[in-house]
Amino acid sequence: MSVGSLPVRFDDIRAAAARIGERVLKTPVVESAALSEIAGVPVHLKLEHHQTTGSFKLRGAKNAVLSLTVEERKRGVVAASTGNHGRALAFAAKAEGSLATICMSSLVPENKVLEIRRLGANVRIVGRSQDEAQEEVDRLVAEKGLVMVPPFDHPAVVAGQGTLGLELFDQLPDVETVLVPLSGGGLAAGVAAAIKGRRTSVRVVGLTMERGAAMKASLDAGMPVQVEELPSLADSLGGGIGLDNRVTFAMCRDLLDDVVLLSEAEIAAGMRHAYAVEREVIEGAAAVGIAALLAGKIMGHGPVVAILSGRNVDMDQHRRIINGDTICGKDAA
Repeated sequence: MSVGSLPVRFDDIRAAAARIGERVLKTPVVESAALSEIAGVPVHLKLEHHQTTGSFKLRGAKNAVLSLTVEERKRGVVAASTGNHGRALAFAAKAEGSLATICMSSLVPENKVLEIRRLGANVRIVGRSQDEAQEEVDRLVAEKGLVMVPPFDHPAVVAGQGTLGLELFDQLPDVETVLVPLSGGGLAAGVAAAIKGRRTSVRVVGLTMERGAAMKASLDAGMPVQVEELPSLADSLGGGIGLDNRVTFAMCRDLLDDVVLLSEAEIAAGMRHAYAVEREVIEGAAAVGIAALLAGKIMGHGPVVAILSGRNVDMDQHRRIINGDTICGKDAA
């Protein structure tokens, strides 16, 4: 599949950038001297965790909400979320006079649930997986007429996330390798389409946790598959990709050059490095690029950019990680 025939095209991402440009922050790219020394090539960090609402998810949520009709916004929007999409959608909907309902599993950290409620959204905690939360979304769409804005498998959401790739390329046009957190594939698909729309030779690597990596299992199987959702430090990367996935599976299959898995200990090491050396507080999902570089799992050419995707970590958990623990998610002691 060529870049021009993808479910989300380069022109769609440029249109999204024009639509949301004044409504999201342009986040900085900074060089990391320490990681450059470790990797032997220039390494930069894209500080997307500085984004309003604390993660890249605002880009996709804003583009999706702004793409709705006035009547659709009045009906209200609904989504399943591991936290960051819910927070972004709640913020985006409120700004446009709409109401968001966010369905989440019991594995979502309490700090993310509380912040979504603070933004005025309706919150429903359903089951112990994203798939169970999605079942509640489907019910609300059918019975209440709410408009679904999925966390990743939606063209407008993917195009919005792709604006990060356009921005990154403008900031570092000689980039050779981009390290992007990989969950349902919205960020990875959008960034890869944007980057390869500018220069096809740039290597884009998806990074995810070993515990319940749904997109990696699906890519290995050649089709979307279900995996057991397990607690992880990278809780934002949890959840399935949907057996009827229409957008992100094909884009990740055709655009990602590699997918790298990280252990919980490696993710914890990435979080510690970000805090102690880079002076950045990030959640586990955002630390996977740093983790892969520290573990020697990235052999790409430089310059390398690691996307730090979010900062919405439970601070008690973060404190324990910084002090040397490796804790796997909400259910850990």
